[in-house]
Amino acid sequence: MQKETVIFIVEDDENIRVLLEAALRASGFQTRCFEGAEPALLEAVQKCPDAMLLDIMMKGMDGITALQMIRQNPIMKSLPVMMLTAKDTESDKVLGLDAGADDYMTKPFSVLELCARVRALVRRGTSGEPVAETASGKCLCAEGLKVNCDLREVTLNDAPIELTLKEFELLRVLMENCQRVVDREQLLQQVWGYEFAGETRTLDMHIGTLRHKLGDDEPERKYIKTVRGVGYRFLMPVERMG
Repeated sequence: MQKETVIFIVEDDENIRVLLEAALRASGFQTRCFEGAEPALLEAVQKCPDAMLLDIMMKGMDGITALQMIRQNPIMKSLPVMMLTAKDTESDKVLGLDAGADDYMTKPFSVLELCARVRALVRRGTSGEPVAETASGKCLCAEGLKVNCDLREVTLNDAPIELTLKEFELLRVLMENCQRVVDREQLLQQVWGYEFAGETRTLDMHIGTLRHKLGDDEPERKYIKTVRGVGYRFLMPVERMG
């Protein structure tokens, strides 16, 4: 018998919660709905779902705190999580991504796009492994930047840099395709597993946080260049080691 795919919906707005449940069930998912983060976390520890939709602004424990607890818990740390936020501000999204969110959507959202992105989350599974293929070399090096693909460690001028899973995968894919433009669709498919061509700012937000951590901010770009209307390019020559 095929295992049912269970999605936890953590949302304190009843109307949105009902809409999410109806949309996901129509797409073939089983759902469990929660008004707050605390009961959702308690149940997830007992039986971890395949993915979780987590609102940021809620009564009691907020979504960012809940996500931090998920990533610190050995049972739930690899759980794919999509953040839901009514705030269309950069700071809220950066907070969610830095806390370990795999994706986010801003309300109001397209139900079709939401379901497509949940399917991408589920394909990643609860193992914590990225969608993208494993790098063929153990280390990628470029101008003081070193990426250890086996240990998933990044250093810049010998100082460690903490990257989220998606930031790490983006950097790895761009470095493996150094000095060649990688288009947006390819990055979304390889890193997130998306199979739709809808508009999404998820990639741009992750590129922004990655650049900040690399010190690759305006006005000069050293590592990652935006090719408008196409995608992104890693500028420096990359050496494979190991």
